[in-house]
Amino acid sequence: MIRAIAVLDAGANLRSFTAAGHAARGDRGYDIVCAAFSTLARTAYRALEALPGIELQGSAPEPGSLSFHVVKAAASVERAAGIADFLVAGIGDLARDYPGAVQFVLERDWRE
Repeated sequence: MIRAIAVLDAGANLRSFTAAGHAARGDRGYDIVCAAFSTLARTAYRALEALPGIELQGSAPEPGSLSFHVVKAAASVERAAGIADFLVAGIGDLARDYPGAVQFVLERDWRE
C-alpha cells in the first residue's frame, strides 16, 4: 500500500508531502495505480520547484519513496496553491478509487 501525507498551511499552500510504499495492483512496471501516483507526486514536486522564489528540500532515497517540504514560500502564492490543489485532488481520487492500494492523510498546519 502507498501511504501519503500532505500538510497544507492556512493559505492552502503545500508545506510538506511524504509518500512511501507500492500499490501492488499489477506487475512491477505495469501497475497503473503506482504509475498514476508517481506521476502526480513527481509533477507536483517539479512544478513547485520551478516557481520563482520557492525552495524545497526533498529526497527519494529508493523506488516507492518521496518526501519533500517547503523551506521558503513562493512569491507566486496563487500558483503554489493551485499545485497543492492538483496534488490533493489527484491523490485523494486515487485513495477513493483504490482504497486498498492508497492511503491518504491531509493535515492542516494553521501556524504561520
